[in-house]
Amino acid sequence: MSAHQDKKAGQTGTHPSTNDETIVTHAGRSSGHFGAVNTPVYHASTILFPTLAAYEQKATAPVRYGRRGTPTTMALEDAISTLEGAAGTVLTPSGMSAVTTTLIAHAGPGVEFLISDAVYPPVRAFCRRLNEQFGVETVFYDPCIGPDIAALVTDRTRLIWMESPGSHTFEIQDIAAITQVARAHGVTTVIDNSWSGGHFLKPFRLGVDIVVHAATKYIGGHADAMLGAIACNDANLGKMRKAISDFGLCAGPDDAYLVLRGFRTLVTRLKQHNENGLEVARWLEAHPLVERVIHPALASHPQHALWREQFTGASGLFGFVIRCRDKAALGPMMDGLSYFGMGSSWGGFESLLIPVSLDGKREATRPAWQGQLMRIHVGLEHPEDLIGDLDRALERLSMADSGA
Repeated sequence: MSAHQDKKAGQTGTHPSTNDETIVTHAGRSSGHFGAVNTPVYHASTILFPTLAAYEQKATAPVRYGRRGTPTTMALEDAISTLEGAAGTVLTPSGMSAVTTTLIAHAGPGVEFLISDAVYPPVRAFCRRLNEQFGVETVFYDPCIGPDIAALVTDRTRLIWMESPGSHTFEIQDIAAITQVARAHGVTTVIDNSWSGGHFLKPFRLGVDIVVHAATKYIGGHADAMLGAIACNDANLGKMRKAISDFGLCAGPDDAYLVLRGFRTLVTRLKQHNENGLEVARWLEAHPLVERVIHPALASHPQHALWREQFTGASGLFGFVIRCRDKAALGPMMDGLSYFGMGSSWGGFESLLIPVSLDGKREATRPAWQGQLMRIHVGLEHPEDLIGDLDRALERLSMADSGA
């Protein structure tokens, strides 16, 4: 029996829960694996059928070819669908492939996309290539535009892409206002919900049509798997399943297994990321070398009230701006870190810190600061150790920068 077939029985019994703690523990589990708690890893390409009649009806079989899904990948799809409240989910090999698949599925000559100016930089680059190769026009809009996005919608607008908070600059978008405008004009809305892990934000309740995840991040949570997910409402599920099939995309069973295992502790981990992140953010906010901290859960954040309306918590990823006259001083600051690693990803158990440049990454907006932007991911270490590491790092910065 596949995960899809046994979804209700394995997920929450006869009394489906609306609590994420229970959902991440039970969603996607099946009783069809000889009592094993976890869905095993199914390595499969060919699927055999016992009779010619069964083979000729394979299109209706729950498992018919490895590329179209196995019990391992289906279990994770069911789990994410339940957490997000989606009609269904399709997996992709990476978060970026989830993004590009969604964009291409809505592309066409003369079509227009409205994309948040605070979008993940590779998305911006891909949209430029869509314009060059396929004639898809992209308009980058101020992420804080809210209902005024109506002025940008034309009869060619096919899709509105949101990311809340935005990459690097962490603006909170008025999702409900934007989706209301989109529905009035028959425009599909998409949001990247990786920052909340599907726990702190429920986009479908706010009218979003498609929710994209880099499951590499918080859903997997252990910095050891690459995976993307596209969760859809009823109106868009068939379209995205067809796109996945047309592009020949399939998630590897080992990564799907690892991400599903991480999924079981998602809520517990995010609660700790939230707590640790806020403690570190408040410490940074009081430091004399820190110009500002960009954390939506802080009262100082410009969209803090909107964040409180739409989110139930914050993850460990945020930004801060340091006073630094000479960028060469960043070397001593960063190279002596003990607990913070330097890496391009985030969402794992480990803490990360990198300097960020917005050069070439904004078109509709400009930053409201002059200092050096830093992106921090606060992991699951004890916050006292992380604060001590940052304190020593900022002292090294001060010493290296004093002669500039």
